Amino acid sequence: MQGETETRKPCLVLGVTGGVAAYKSADLASCLTKAGIDVDVVMTESACEFVTPMTYQTVTGRTVYTSLWKSWQSKPDHIALADRPDLILIAPATANTLAKYARGIADNLLLTTLLATSKPVWVAPAMNPKMWAHPATCENMEILKERGVRVLGPAEGRVACGDTGVGRMVEPGELFDEVRAFLLD
Repeated sequence: MQGETETRKPCLVLGVTGGVAAYKSADLASCLTKAGIDVDVVMTESACEFVTPMTYQTVTGRTVYTSLWKSWQSKPDHIALADRPDLILIAPATANTLAKYARGIADNLLLTTLLATSKPVWVAPAMNPKMWAHPATCENMEILKERGVRVLGPAEGRVACGDTGVGRMVEPGELFDEVRAFLLD
């Protein structure tokens, strides 16, 4: 009808990095999409070794971004992806990506998007418990927290290599509840 304004759907950029927990993020993307949230997925090259972009495209019905150089539209993808969402969530967030983000290294689409955004950024770390406890990781996490990045987890439990301890990605259902509360409530 004329005179009515269209309500904009909430939008999330879901960054997926190269950890085994990447398979869990496909379930998260599906649940968020079903809840009425536009989910733009940005995958690192390493993430594509664990889960294919087609998986995320299928569950979100949207283009999946994997490269700085593939699909510029009216502006570079990293700028469009930095400007559009209401929230950016990195799940899983590997030690490598967290370290690069803390130090301002922008060598892939996800990291350039993070450096270009003024939107809230949340991370869901996932790594071996020894990596999580390493002083370098602890320092990087402090830097990110000081910059306002919200850290969800990690949880305690068994990780992919068989070790047990703190380092496991928070379960998709818990991440869904947090994102839904932030974007929809």
